[in-house]
Amino acid sequence: MEQQFEAVLTGTDTPVTGIVRENNGVYEFNALDESLQLTIGRNSEGHWERLAGSEPYLSGWVDELAEQIQTANNFFA
Repeated sequence: MEQQFEAVLTGTDTPVTGIVRENNGVYEFNALDESLQLTIGRNSEGHWERLAGSEPYLSGWVDELAEQIQTANNFFA
């Protein structure tokens, strides 16, 4: 079953609000204003990494999104 929730990432000028959709352990963030797309998942060692996304890209977004995924997963559990 696909999970979906709202998330906010810290932008360079303003926060970026979007929707996160999960499919088989891969999470895709799409900004409501279409300014940002970020897809993350866990690597073979269990660490979160960027799989795809738009440019420019801030490396802190992976950790920021991973924290929000964990919070959402705790909420939905």
